[in-house]
Amino acid sequence: MFSIVDIAAKRAALSPDKMALHEVVGGTRLTYRELDARACRFAAALRDRGLAAGDRIAILTHNAASFFEILFACGKARVVLVPLNWRQTVSELAPLLDDSGPRMLLHDAGNAALAQALAVARPGLPLVPVLAEGDAPAAGSYQALRDAAEERHDWDPVWPADGLWYMLYTSGTTGRPKAVMQTFGMAHANFVNLASAIDLTAHDITPNYLPLFHTAGINLHTLPTLIAGGSVKVLPGFDADRFFDLIEAGELTALLAVPAIYQALAVHERFAAADLSKVRSWSSGGAPLPHALIDLYASRGVTICQGYGMTETGPTTFLLRPEETVGKRGAVGRPLLMTESRIVGPDGRDVPAGESGELLIRGANVTPGYWNRPDATAEALDPDGWLHTGDVARADEDGYVTIVDRIKDMYISGGENVYPVEVEQVLHGHPDILEAAVVGLPDSRWGEVGRAYLIPRAGRRIDEAAVRAYCRERLAGYKVPKSIAVVDDLPRTPAGKVRKHVLRAEAMQQATEAGVAS
Repeated sequence: MFSIVDIAAKRAALSPDKMALHEVVGGTRLTYRELDARACRFAAALRDRGLAAGDRIAILTHNAASFFEILFACGKARVVLVPLNWRQTVSELAPLLDDSGPRMLLHDAGNAALAQALAVARPGLPLVPVLAEGDAPAAGSYQALRDAAEERHDWDPVWPADGLWYMLYTSGTTGRPKAVMQTFGMAHANFVNLASAIDLTAHDITPNYLPLFHTAGINLHTLPTLIAGGSVKVLPGFDADRFFDLIEAGELTALLAVPAIYQALAVHERFAAADLSKVRSWSSGGAPLPHALIDLYASRGVTICQGYGMTETGPTTFLLRPEETVGKRGAVGRPLLMTESRIVGPDGRDVPAGESGELLIRGANVTPGYWNRPDATAEALDPDGWLHTGDVARADEDGYVTIVDRIKDMYISGGENVYPVEVEQVLHGHPDILEAAVVGLPDSRWGEVGRAYLIPRAGRRIDEAAVRAYCRERLAGYKVPKSIAVVDDLPRTPAGKVRKHVLRAEAMQQATEAGVAS
């Protein structure tokens, strides 16, 4: 098994005065020397508090430079970081704390109420506030613990490739959450894959704006850019005006966005006149990019390259290069440098070019499995190390892969995975609902949104607004169905299973007919 070096320490040695992270709102700037020094101090603070290698700490935070200080500190101390989704509710997050068993929960000011509610639900969990840069010192805060600790530089500089660095939770198709284990080796492989696809160098500048509980927030392209010695512009979230400010100032060179972001930029009043030429790399992932949007950006001289990846693959697996987009529209490319892929039929044998089958992936970028879930790990990873993605794909004669559909019913809304079973379980708890089925439908803004088909209980009437409010109390906003249809029954197989593809096709047909009628 190969090893990698302590990334923060090596970058501090190679380019100590280079800006690593710049918080655009607030102005905080950290050089690589400062980033490493802060990581060294907090690693020591973790040891001072009795945390040992393999222990976990959880974090609820919006985008901030401090997240990466903490991430690198965990690498040094071999403590496992567990980012939590701040869009979820206490009832969704509390089981994740039970599963991961963190020794502390760090949180920013924006998530203080949620963290306190979790501490009530799980007594004994220490809370550690993460202050904004420039806030007054507070006892027990992350900054206080960090600054009181010794700035040790005697950490093991060799990080084992199979060492567990952090974990990202993703819902299972049964609704039970799974923590995808992320290793040091996966981070290195993702860097190699991404860098080889977009020619990433120390001269690049990328935005960090996607949520940090998501693999894209960490890995596309922030962590690879830090490994390369580039600079990262940290934003609280997506803001079109700030994006245009950075783009036109030449302060972004490599951008990854989900289709909803590209759509929001395209409809913004500044799009038509903006100078987009200073961004040299435009990438898209999370959902299929509409061809009309590809063409619109192309008319402005921008080539958006589509890619594919999963939390389980680190994530970068496929990503077209600009020169490959001609004649390969809709494809995500060929497997990148650290990755192998196969497309197999139901018999497990490779299918011929042009035929569809399940996409399998193998390589150093693939997770070793799911935390505390040997059953799920065995289901996803076969004995030869192939990850069964659950996605249907096909490859052409040149080996370029196109994602055709999803075997599972999961859909992606605004770049976030939504599992219908989880939503259905909540809907089934509503007193007026007898049965529910949820499908994902295309949406021009979010990529896909949910549509719920509901059968009312006898003598009950379903109030759509009340149902959505009920869901919003129990689910993150992106999981709440955008539309609701009240039906008498659902299409089923002879065994009684709901035929969701029929529901989806009927909804698409109704949308088409409505468009024609209008």
